[in-house]
Amino acid sequence: MDHGRKTIGLIACLAILSPLVVFLASCKVPADEEIKKSLEVVDLDSKWMAKEYRQWPHPKLTLVPVITFRIKNLSSVPLKYVNFNALFKEQHAVENRGDCFLAAIRKKPVLPGELSDLITMKSNFGAEGMNLDSFKNNLGWQTFTVKLFVQMKGSRHVLLGEWIVSRKIDFKEDQPVQLKEIKKEPEKKK
Repeated sequence: MDHGRKTIGLIACLAILSPLVVFLASCKVPADEEIKKSLEVVDLDSKWMAKEYRQWPHPKLTLVPVITFRIKNLSSVPLKYVNFNALFKEQHAVENRGDCFLAAIRKKPVLPGELSDLITMKSNFGAEGMNLDSFKNNLGWQTFTVKLFVQMKGSRHVLLGEWIVSRKIDFKEDQPVQLKEIKKEPEKKK
């Protein structure tokens, strides 16, 4: 009697645990090389954009490095739940000067062979000046590089590449307001 109860208990445990084991086996974390082979960075562009701009009371312009790109799905399955991390730093520096984490591909998966929507990643730190002209000789505005990492399906962050950030500035200052002189016509006497 005791032996029969143990057998039934063992069968019940296996019946409960079997689906869990199958589920966990299907949730395997992809290897770095598998991730790199499943996608490609295309249409990469870089520039500097305004993070903060004011003319008054004390002029200030903060520019930050930005990259934009698309992902091409090279795999045979849709890409979804893909995260990116961009680390920005001065070209010859050791420490990062800014970063950006983005859960980019979520609701709309990227189908095999297709391109993602444009992805924009903007650093949280950059260089400060008073206006665009002040950046011509600004020692704080150095050449930056960006390392782009991808993370998906519980993987670690995998390096996709490192690029130099262009020194192109995508910003236009406000033009001073020019008031037009209103000419009054002399009043006519009645």
